[in-house]
Amino acid sequence: MASEQEVKRYLAYWFQLGKKVVIRNGESALLPQPIFTGDRYSDEFEHIWKQVVSPASGDCYLEGTEQTIAELLTPQWTVSPCVRCDMPVPVKTVGMPPELCPCNDLPSWPNSELPAPRFSVCTQDRLSAIRDRLSKASPY
Repeated sequence: MASEQEVKRYLAYWFQLGKKVVIRNGESALLPQPIFTGDRYSDEFEHIWKQVVSPASGDCYLEGTEQTIAELLTPQWTVSPCVRCDMPVPVKTVGMPPELCPCNDLPSWPNSELPAPRFSVCTQDRLSAIRDRLSKASPY
């Protein structure tokens, strides 16, 4: 079963490539900007997430996919890396996998010359790790 955190991460990665989440059975498509604020999801991302998981929003899914977000949060689905582009994709735990990756309609993807989408980074933790590595490497 894909956890809520895995599904949020799945959306965040695809949002970075410009994919939108379709809500209300196709009535509108949303793309948060920004996706992250520091080491957390932005308020706009969280607002969209609340809409996506609300029963009042109907079927919600990532552009280019057939699985609803509600389906991904059931035990029948998990999120794993795509064999073509290494981006997170939904995979059925039993049965046939989805026919296409969401990257199938992105003509310039995968592109190893661009930075890959990533999860947010805690700047303070990152700087502390660099400081610790440097202090271990220093002979003084």
